[in-house]
Formats: sequence, structure tokens, C-alpha cells
Amino acid sequence: MSQRVPTEQESFWQGNFGDAYVDRNCGQPLLASNLAFFSRALQQVQGLGSVIELGANIGLNLQALGLLLPAVRRVGVEINAKAHRTLAQLPGIEARLGSLLDVATDEQFDLALIKGVLIHQHPEMLPQAYAKLHALSARYVLIAEYYNPTPVEVVYRGEHGKLFKRDFAGEMLDRYPDLMLRDYGFIYHRDHLFPQDDMNWFLLEKRQ
Repeated sequence: MSQRVPTEQESFWQGNFGDAYVDRNCGQPLLASNLAFFSRALQQVQGLGSVIELGANIGLNLQALGLLLPAVRRVGVEINAKAHRTLAQLPGIEARLGSLLDVATDEQFDLALIKGVLIHQHPEMLPQAYAKLHALSARYVLIAEYYNPTPVEVVYRGEHGKLFKRDFAGEMLDRYPDLMLRDYGFIYHRDHLFPQDDMNWFLLEKRQ
């Protein structure tokens, strides 16, 4: 079987731009903001024993989850080699190098997480991304992305075709009838203590 050709967006994040993103997005303030975020976003979650993050970068989300829930198994998938090297050095995290579109779905996790990654996928690839999230989740899916009620492209740091906003969670709810909305919220960049990019989050749960 021939190897899948990476999308324009995947090649973009594998290269120099993805490397520069690693250098820009690190540090204790981001980790603190992630702690605050997950403390709120996972309030309705029960029995969380394992989590997989698609697009884990250097592991700031998984580190926060490890501090909040030390016994949880944490797996991170990252396409950028530089970020993956950092991720692989973190204790207690299983780091996998590759695209989220190529993740094997022969195992499931209590939580499938994606944060600030769907916005950077080409819209034509979203059905595959949604399928991965759904297949990997044994119970919960947490989506945290830029929201817009209708699909729209935004110029991202001078680049075209690299950032797309839409109702990702709504599209998953429409696509998979076994999913229901459990909780949702908003993160504001002017938060006095724990700022992050303006982002909406949605906790979905599979009907048991």
C-alpha cells in the first residue's frame, strides 16, 4: 500500500513554522492556564483512566492532566519532530510521532482530546479527523478550538489556508448520533489569572 501524501497543512506544521511554534508556546504560565482550563472542562467527567491527545505539541496539556489526575494513562500524538522530541522526554507520557489522520484506532481511551488543532486542518480532512476522535474515544471527546457558527478562513500570521474556524463540535454531534453534549464553555484572553487564546470548548459523551 502506498504511503499517504501529507496535506499542505501537515507539511506546514512539520516544517520550520511548526518548529517556531514550539519556541513560542512554552513556559509555566501556559501550564498554569492549562491546569485552570482542565479543572473546569472536566468537571462532568467520571472514571477517567486514560486519555489520548491528538496534536499534543510539547505536552503542556498532558502535563496539566498528569498533575490533576496522576493515575491517568496519557498518550500524545504529534506531527512535528521537534515538539515530539520534547514530548517523548516527559515522564509518564507515551509519545507517538505522526499525523492525527494516521493514528491507529484499534484501542480506545476514556477521553480523546484535541485543542487548537482542528482549526489547522484542511476542511476536506475534517471528516477523517472526526472519525479518529470518535473511534479513539471509549466515552468522552473534548474539543477546544476557535468557534464560528459558519465555516470561515482566517489569515494566520500572514499565511493563507492554515486556519479555519467553524462549529467543530456541532458537526461531530450531527455526524455521530451516539454523542451528546455534556458541557461547554469559553476561555478569554483577558482572564486576569489564567489567560489563553479566545477559545470555545465542548465536552461530548458517548451514550452508554
